[in-house]
Amino acid sequence: MKQYLDLVRTILETGTLQENRTGIRTISIPGAMMRFDLRDGFPAVTTRRLAFKSAVGELVGFLRACNSASGFRAMGCKVWDQNANENPQWLANPYRTEDDDLGEIYGIQWRRWPAYKVLDASQEAQIADAKLRGYAMLTRFSDEGCEKVLLYKAVDQLRQCLDTIMSNPTDRRILFHGWNWAQLDQMALPPCHLLYQFLPNAAKKEISLCLYVRSNDLGLGAPFNLTEGAALLHLVGRLTGYAPRWFTYFIGDAHIYENHLDMLHEQLKREPFPLPQLVLSDRIPDYALTCKYEPEWLEKVEPGDFLLEGYRHHAPLTAPMAV
Repeated sequence: MKQYLDLVRTILETGTLQENRTGIRTISIPGAMMRFDLRDGFPAVTTRRLAFKSAVGELVGFLRACNSASGFRAMGCKVWDQNANENPQWLANPYRTEDDDLGEIYGIQWRRWPAYKVLDASQEAQIADAKLRGYAMLTRFSDEGCEKVLLYKAVDQLRQCLDTIMSNPTDRRILFHGWNWAQLDQMALPPCHLLYQFLPNAAKKEISLCLYVRSNDLGLGAPFNLTEGAALLHLVGRLTGYAPRWFTYFIGDAHIYENHLDMLHEQLKREPFPLPQLVLSDRIPDYALTCKYEPEWLEKVEPGDFLLEGYRHHAPLTAPMAV
C-alpha cells in the first residue's frame, strides 16, 4: 500500500487546512488517484490492522439494500451507528422514522433506485414501451389541462451492470451510482463513494473497476472504501467469469482530519508488508467453471464468504470518526 502512504504524505505536505460541516478541520487537496493491479494482491492497508470483517459486512449490507444501522450490525459492521443515532442534522430530519433508520442510502440506490416517468396520456407507444421496460402505471392526472400518466419502477443498477457484462461486455456504459438528487434530503449521509464503472476486457477475460469518491478521509474512509471496491470487483468477476485486474480509485476532495494526524504519522513510520490475497468462498458459483449465470448471488453472499489470505499487518491504531 505504498500508494496510500504516498498520498497521505502528499496531503500533509501540500494540503490546505479547511473547515467543514463536522467541526473538525481537515488538511485537504483537490483531486487524487490510486491505481492497483489486483494480480499483485488485495489493496488492504498493512501499516495498521484493517477492520476487514466490518468493511465486507458493510458491502454485504449495501448489496442487500440495507437502510438500518441494525441491519449493518447484523453483518458485523457498526460504522453506521453514529450517523443513524448521533448526527444532530439527521436526528432533526423528518424523513428519519425511528432509531437506527438511515434513510435512502447507498444500497437503496444501488439495488432499488426509484425511477419515475411522466408521460402524456395520449402517447400510447411511449406508455407501452415503458411498461415493457418494467414500469407500472401509478396514476393519471391533469397538468395545466393536459392529461398525464405517472409510471414507476425500482431499478436494480448493479444487476443491470452484471447483465450487460454478460450480454455486451464492450459497452462503455456499465456503471451505477448513488447520487440521487431527489433523495439526498432523505439520507443520513449523502454518498461519498458514488460512481462505479466496470470495464470488462473480453479478449483477456479480465475486468477492471473505476471508482469515484467525491469526498474521502484518508485515515478511516479510504481503507474501508478500497476494501469494499476491490471485494465487489472480485465478486462481480466471479459471477461473470472475468478475472479482476485494475482497480482505479479517484478522489474529489482528499483530506485528513486533524484528530487523525497522530494515527497517520505513526503509520508513515512503518514499513508496509506484502499485500494479501482475497479468497472468495467456494460456495459462490464461478461462472468461468460452471458456465451458469447466477446473479442472484449478489443477495446470497455473506461477510464470511470473503477471506484475506496471508494478511500481515502492524499493530492496530484507532482514531475517532467525524460525524
